[in-house]
Amino acid sequence: MSSLKYLNKLALMTILLAAFAGVTTGVLRAQAPPSYSPDELNQLVSRIALYPDPLLAQILAAATYPDQIPDAAKWADDHHYLRGDDLARAITQDQLPWDASVQALLPFPSVLDLMASDMNWTSELGNAFLAQHDDVMDAVQRMRKEARDYGYLRSNPQVVVSAGPYITIAPVNPYLICVPVYDPLIVFAAPRPGFFVGGAISFGYGISLGFAFRPWGWGATHFGWGTHEVFIGGAPWGRTWANRRAYVHPYANFHRAAPAPARVERHDLIPRDEAERNAARQGHARPEERHGGDHRR
Repeated sequence: MSSLKYLNKLALMTILLAAFAGVTTGVLRAQAPPSYSPDELNQLVSRIALYPDPLLAQILAAATYPDQIPDAAKWADDHHYLRGDDLARAITQDQLPWDASVQALLPFPSVLDLMASDMNWTSELGNAFLAQHDDVMDAVQRMRKEARDYGYLRSNPQVVVSAGPYITIAPVNPYLICVPVYDPLIVFAAPRPGFFVGGAISFGYGISLGFAFRPWGWGATHFGWGTHEVFIGGAPWGRTWANRRAYVHPYANFHRAAPAPARVERHDLIPRDEAERNAARQGHARPEERHGGDHRR
């Protein structure tokens, strides 16, 4: 082999090896877990840190499936008029394709709307929970402590706020989950003179969840703050950045829908009107339903 041919072959091999190394490095970088500073985590959790523990746990789990949130938000909006057992039955009958953690939020259209309206935040929240599970829980505790120390976060007729060492927020009625409304710019800062701290967080908007919602983890979902554990449906949530493509959470009595070529809608589709949306945003009880006729489409 001539020297020229040898050099050309060597150059080609060098180029191929460099290209392969570049692709491999790119793949490794794509798979590397994200990393958030404490301040960044504080910002990520600030919107939901004061939610009751069971609802907060469900949101963190659902955020790890961000691609499913927009469709779930639309389903929840279109079926918002269904309540209690009727809603649980509709979720099952429609054989919804989303993870149980996402389905668990279907009774809360305002929560799914919050998540769907800012998908960048939802995706980052989910990634942080996958990659820095313990740190996310620590961030929640930091934010709760600030809100409590400034006088905003305290027990009321809807929730019981523990004194510590870990601050828990538990619903007074375990079957009624209230969605708080608050401004993070207010409740995590010192109140200005004369400001009424008692009105900064509203817990006036609640959803009744009975035994029918047990398959989605309600009634057996809580945090083990001291051990950095999250229990969804009574089982430790074990989805991480490393196993996120394979992990299947062991929900009790939850029947996962088999993939179907075309899901048949069995219920009227009635999106929330502006009055209903505003009531949820302001922490008020749902207005009386006044829809009529067949809205199925």
